[in-house]
Amino acid sequence: MASVADAKPSPMMAQESPVQRFFRATEIDTRLLGMIGALILIWLGFQVVGQWLTGDGVFLTPRNLWNLSVQTSAIAIMSTGMVLIIVMRHIDLSVGSMLSFIGVVTGVAQAYWLAPTLGSDHPVIWIIAVVIALALGAALGAFNGFLVAYAGIPSFIVTLGGLIVYNGAAWWVIRGETVAPMDSRFELIGGTPRAAWIGATASWALGAVACLAILVGILSNRAARARFRFPQRPIWAELFLGIVGCALSLGAVFVVNSYAWPPKVAEAYANEHNIQIPPEGLNFSHGFAIPVLIALGVGIVMTFIATRTRFGRYVYAIGGNPEAAELAGVNTRKITLLMFMLMGMLVAISACITAGRLDAASNSLGQFDELYVIAATVIGGTSLAGGVGTIYGAMLGALVMQSLQSGMTLLNFDSAVKDVIVGSVLVFAVWIDQLYRRRKT
Repeated sequence: MASVADAKPSPMMAQESPVQRFFRATEIDTRLLGMIGALILIWLGFQVVGQWLTGDGVFLTPRNLWNLSVQTSAIAIMSTGMVLIIVMRHIDLSVGSMLSFIGVVTGVAQAYWLAPTLGSDHPVIWIIAVVIALALGAALGAFNGFLVAYAGIPSFIVTLGGLIVYNGAAWWVIRGETVAPMDSRFELIGGTPRAAWIGATASWALGAVACLAILVGILSNRAARARFRFPQRPIWAELFLGIVGCALSLGAVFVVNSYAWPPKVAEAYANEHNIQIPPEGLNFSHGFAIPVLIALGVGIVMTFIATRTRFGRYVYAIGGNPEAAELAGVNTRKITLLMFMLMGMLVAISACITAGRLDAASNSLGQFDELYVIAATVIGGTSLAGGVGTIYGAMLGALVMQSLQSGMTLLNFDSAVKDVIVGSVLVFAVWIDQLYRRRKT
């Protein structure tokens, strides 16, 4: 089977520069590479500015990067659904308010219904709470989808109304109060208690599994190309992609394992479990936090749905040309309703993570999250014109957005300045998307 490198070069290919030939052979998305470059610049910029202003740059420390991964989880999960919503040429402005409403209902269920009935810290409280959150999220999403698909109301209007309604409903449920604390097991979803991470050994094992998955993915891709007689990537390009993927996976494991437990926390844990404390002290690594694992799992599942299922193909077909998709027999109304329902369930997962991380629920829980989710999705390469977008791009966009938030917080930026910068980044991302689409056409 001929590879890309073995194919007879066309006159245009003969005029390519080495860099252009590299990108053609490896098939790396240049927009993805641009996002990674922007992320590196953001990280280095905050580190240098922090060092200059305070004499102690803390952005690129294991502790801050670990916290950054946890803080990114909720937005990243919602962005995986927002990708497919926007791909279908719709929008969901209600995700932030929906998160608040689901969060407070879940908190009230734990504090006022389940704990008094079943007993404080009963082992099934967190399970019932998560089920309530997912059911409520699916119901709210289905309601949005019904109004869009069957009532014919534009998604912008439906979800703008939902933004106002769900925000008011969240306040009405608890009258502006804060519900706390959450169930101790439910808190693990948010990554805050001492047991809400998996430790060094399990994290290294997860890194090894990721490397194995990358290898299997490369081999299966080559087999699929051979089966359908598609051109193959050169062997050196496959090796390059495999090495880079494994290096990034193991590098992430190294970073999270470099963040050790605080000495007092480690000492308390040792005393509770009768562990002898050596003279040099204890060194327990955090490893990956549970919300990060949830976000990675959601990303894998959503990528599979988007790329390997009939439902995902229908979503992209509708976004590419709704009329043609309907003429081809696609039930566009049903797919739209199901997509908004899926979006609601993803919001419910993020609501559980956010409430668990804060160990509290209030009506301000998801304030401005709709802005961050949409910005992350657009920054990640999803076109507002529909038909184009990737799950991994949106999750990387969420990391970019949260990096901006985290860096500005560390530098003590005013909240007004943060809002100005985030809004400006969103407008800039849309402008870049328009330039990219004009260049392609």
